[in-house]
Order: sequence, then structure tokens, then C-alpha cells
Amino acid sequence: MTQVRENIRNIAIIAHVDHGKTTLVDELLKQSGVFRSNQVVAERVMDSNDLEREKGITILSKVTAVHYNGTKINIVDTPGHSDFGGEVERILRSVDGVLLLVDACEGPMPQTRFVLKKALEQKLKPIVVVNKIDRPGARPFDVVDEVLDLFIDLGCHEGQLEFPYLFASGVEGYAVLDPTHSPKDIDPLFQMIMEHVPPPVVELDKPFQLQVTNLDYDDHLGRMFGGKILRGTVHRGETVVIIKRDGSQDKFQISRIFIYEGLKRWDVDEASAGEIALLAGYPEVEIGETIADAEHPEPLELIRIDEPTVSMEFIVNNSPWAGRSGKLVTMRNISSRLDREIKVNISLRVEDTDRPDALIVSGRGELQLAILLETMRREGYEVCVSKPRAITRNVNGVTCEPIEEVTIDIHDDFVGTIIEELAKRKGDMVSMDKDESGMNRLIFDVPTRGLIGFRTDFLTWTKGLGIMSRLFKEYGSYRGEIAGRSRGSLISKETGRATAYAIAPLQERSTLFVSPGDEVYEGQVVGENSRADDMVVNVTKAKHATNMRSSTEDATVLISPARKFMLEQALSWIGDDELLEVTPDEIRFRKRILGDLDRTLAARRNR
Repeated sequence: MTQVRENIRNIAIIAHVDHGKTTLVDELLKQSGVFRSNQVVAERVMDSNDLEREKGITILSKVTAVHYNGTKINIVDTPGHSDFGGEVERILRSVDGVLLLVDACEGPMPQTRFVLKKALEQKLKPIVVVNKIDRPGARPFDVVDEVLDLFIDLGCHEGQLEFPYLFASGVEGYAVLDPTHSPKDIDPLFQMIMEHVPPPVVELDKPFQLQVTNLDYDDHLGRMFGGKILRGTVHRGETVVIIKRDGSQDKFQISRIFIYEGLKRWDVDEASAGEIALLAGYPEVEIGETIADAEHPEPLELIRIDEPTVSMEFIVNNSPWAGRSGKLVTMRNISSRLDREIKVNISLRVEDTDRPDALIVSGRGELQLAILLETMRREGYEVCVSKPRAITRNVNGVTCEPIEEVTIDIHDDFVGTIIEELAKRKGDMVSMDKDESGMNRLIFDVPTRGLIGFRTDFLTWTKGLGIMSRLFKEYGSYRGEIAGRSRGSLISKETGRATAYAIAPLQERSTLFVSPGDEVYEGQVVGENSRADDMVVNVTKAKHATNMRSSTEDATVLISPARKFMLEQALSWIGDDELLEVTPDEIRFRKRILGDLDRTLAARRNR
């Protein structure tokens, strides 16, 4: 018999990146009484990962729970960046409603379309929250009209078209039904959730059934897995069945059950249908698999996950300084860490190669791979990686590559440059419009490989004033060769310490990546040449001591600051015959073959 659990609401917050999801969740937590009145709480408390705080983005979906007038509201904060779309796609299976956040200035953006489409496909009815109405240039009612157009464009059914909406400022901590009303608190949003998010309709007397939509890992408990319990009740110590993706079944015993309260997980003896729970007791679980009653094992439809579009090699670090700063350097260490990652990160793939010291790691974009690398180096791993490459497919005998929809908002001064640069990267302009504030919105279809490293240059060309968003669109026919890096590398000839005496003449026609006193090794890339060819240089050369003095030679040498790279920038700069050495303390460019003579011989063999 079905019944309604009126005391529970399950919602996800979805939005384009940087439209204010995590900040709004902060206010829902604060104003629901999760924190003490005198408790000091960090901003964006849901972004508990250090990288999330540094980059200002949500990477992993997280569940929290608040109470409002006796009702428990489970809230899932999802990523807004398209590289982590796999997180959004699966988490929507565990909720009954969504809050769609849209920036009051920017309006709907590419990722808004992506997350809304996923929600509509799940037959969810969104509550639209026009956020950041306190910003200068906010146009709240225009944005509501644009959201309505987006709903129509996505082909939603009539019931979804009549969406409720309200206006909010996550930073200021209020929500209002009309922007002209005096703001007070976030209570109008709580009331709208209670009114428009349906409570779960469940069958408590039926056999237990749960589809895995969330994975976690604990050093003591091992693999943890969960989602919304669809029917029945599960008890600690109970024997259940896992129905795997290939249809096979295996019995196991539930060792622990957790539910969410505030920012914490609470250990409980049982959990019932309608609740979002996390279980432990089985070592190998994948997203989309079904956990069911042992006597009535009924599988649910599997969750389809978008395939990776970018790959790179992970290679054991064999530089002369391998193991200097990292303690986890062997292939066994690296392979074990990647195996653990794919257990909780459904968008990643790890494949063996014909070499014992290398693996191929594939993901949804270069940012996702950069996040993985940054996390590993902070955990003490060392690894060398190759240049990211777009993954091609063969469709009916035709080579196809991933194509992304790129949306760019820029001033008039930069339009010509961006159009020209994206044309070089085989991009096709789809549309170009100008809004009331004079900003131009350009939409392009661009191959993924043409966008590797583009963001860094884009910020330089637009002086940091441009806004760029990208979203996987489709696999399209291969668009031909794209010109690579136009400048060669400066390669260290010797191992030693760089000197000002050697750097001074080089910096006049090159850009150096090292400073006087830095240690370098043979084969390390120490700078960018002014020409297209690579050049072997000796940056360790010291001035010979003599008993002669010269006012010109002994004059103070001015050394320009070395160019430093963030990890994402470095990944885009690597050449085809180069690697990036990533360690806890440093990132260094290097040639795949370190010795100058060995590189020459290899080049001759490949002719």
C-alpha cells in the first residue's frame, strides 16, 4: 500500500557554475538553526574540499539536511561545471524536486540548459530561484521570461511549464516573491519548497529496494553507497542482494546505515522508503546498481552516464629527482589511487597500456583531470602526465570527435580577437547577440581539442573581463588539423643550478620558467623559445673567475621574474613530445626522452 511521507522533502539545487548554489545552501543551513547562534561558520561551508574553496566551484555533490516546521528537508548541492555533469545526472534520481538557480544578471547559461534538461527528463518540476537580485544590473523579470523560453525550447510538458518562481540574494540571506518587496529572511523559499516539492510517495510494506546514486569511501568501513530508498525498510545486519550492471547477483550483510542531519552523517539502526541513506557492507558497488530484498530481488533501470571526452597518460616519474618530495611514486601506488578514484568518480575511466609504467586516464574535460592531479599531489603522489587529448570515435567508418557549445560574453573591443582565435581552432559561430548593457553574447560550436588551454588565453585576451562557458554537445565529423603551440622549448643541457650569468642573455629573446638558484636537470624544459624550434641551452653555466675587472661585465644583471604556471595552464602548454612532472612541491616541464643525443637518435628512427 502506498503512503505519503509528509515529514520529508528531497530536493537538489542545480545551476550554472557560479550562480550561487553553495552560498544559498549556507543560508538555508544557518536560518534553519543547524548552527548555534554564536558558532563561527566558514563561507560556502558545503565546499569542504580545499580545492573547492580555492577554485570557488563545487566538485562533488553533497547531501545535507535541515528541519522546517517539523519537516526534514534533504538538500543536495550539485556541481555547476560541465566537467562534473556525471554528478548532477545521477543525483537527480534520488530527489523529488529541484531548485533551479539562475543569475539575475547573466540569465540562463549553457550549464543551466544542461542541468534543467536532466531534471525535466526525470519528470521533476523545478522551482526557479532568480538569485543575486542585489547585484548592479540585475534584471529579474527579464530573466524569468528567458527561463520560460528555455523551458519551451527544451520541450517540457504543460505541467512543468507552470513553474513557481521567486527572487533571492544568497549573500544577503533573503528571498522574496516580488523584487519590490522589503527583504526579510529566507523563509519564503522554505514555504515554496513545502508547497511545491512533493513529499515522497512510498510503499513501506513492500520489499526493500534502493538504486545506488551516491558513492563514498571510508578508511575503516571501505566502500559506502547509497541513494533514496524507493520502498520498504532496511535494517542494520540484514542480508540483502546487490544486482550488478551485468545482471549478476550477490548476497551480503548491511554493516552500517547512515542518514543525514545538518552537515553530519548519523549512524542509525534502520532507514525507510523516502529517506536518503548511505550503506556499508559490500566492497564493489557501482552507480546505478540495485540493492534489494534478498527474497525479492527486482532490478531497476540502469543509469546511463555520459562517456569521457578527454584522455591523458599517467606515467611513473622517471626523472633524476623522482621521489624527492613525493612518497607515493610507484605504479602500484598510482594504480591503487586511481582504482579508488573510479569507485567514487563515475565520469573517469582508467585503462592499461602496452607499457608497465603507464596508464590512460579519461574524463569529462581537462578541468576534471587537473582536479584529480592536484588532489593526488596534495596526498603525496608523484606522476608524469602527457598532453590532454580529445577522444575520437569511429561512427559508420567516419572519424568523429567531441564538439562543445561555447558561450562567450565579452565587450565590443574583444569580439574580433575571439572570433579569429576560435576560427583557428575550427570553431563555427552559431549566433551573436548584444544585450541592453552592451555585452556581446557569442555562441560557437568548437571541437574539444581546440579548447584545450583556450581558457587561459581567453582571460588574457579579454583582460579578465570575459565570461566563457562550455558544454558537450555531440560527436561530430573530424574538422581537420589545428595548429599547435607556435613556439618551441628551451631544454636544459646540464644538471645543476641555474645561474643569473646564463639566464641573462637568454631572457632577451625567450621566456624563462626558472630563476637563478633553481635546480634543473638534463632534458628539463626551462623556458619558451621565441622561435618555433626547440633549443638546447646551458642555464647552469657559471662565469669564470679571473683577476681582471670590468665595469661593464660586473654591472648588476636584471633578471625578469620566471613565468609560473597553475596546473591547468601547464597541462595546456605541454608539447606532444613532452611530459608534465607533477610532485607535491613542484610542477616541471620535461621532454619524454631526457638525453639530447637520445632524442636525436629517436627522431632519426621516426623519420
